Amino acid sequence: MVARGLEYADSYCFDPHKWLLTGFDCDAFWVADRAELVEALTVLPEYLRNAASESGAVLDYRDWQVPLGRRFRALKLWFVLRWYGAEGLRAHIRGSVELAAGFAERVRADERFEVVAPHPFSLVCFRLRGGDGVDGDAATAELLARVNADGRVYLTHTRVRGAYTLRLAVGAPQTRARHVEEAWSLIGAQAAAVLAG
Repeated sequence: MVARGLEYADSYCFDPHKWLLTGFDCDAFWVADRAELVEALTVLPEYLRNAASESGAVLDYRDWQVPLGRRFRALKLWFVLRWYGAEGLRAHIRGSVELAAGFAERVRADERFEVVAPHPFSLVCFRLRGGDGVDGDAATAELLARVNADGRVYLTHTRVRGAYTLRLAVGAPQTRARHVEEAWSLIGAQAAAVLAG
């Protein structure tokens, strides 16, 4: 469970720009005690004092972060929540996880590749195997360059336990099984070209 230990946190934030389909520059922020946050950040000049705020009848979100004047970043997340709803977002996330799991199964079934990290969500980290005169890092880097140069699929890379690793992330709302299959076909064809030398 991702949230294991969260009960010990004073605050928690995450960026909803991927799975919650919200543009950058918006952060979901939870605090155990909002009074402590407000006390640390409040700026209350006389002209902002009012009866509703002083009685606690309203929440003055101006005190929940450093800048007093700012854009209404939460509005973009609110629109996504209104459009998709909780069930729609759950379906989106579950669908992404399912597509990634299917991709990982294909990688595992191909002896040229290995999955190099657990993938409980929608990110699959994989690479070409080394050995038999094949430098796995160099071959995987070349595979990345070839796949991305094609223009139909865009992968990123990282290092897992020091090994050059490719990352396939499923998360766009229009991604379907056929897109993942097309990605796998392209990766397999390019891998054959890389390994053929």
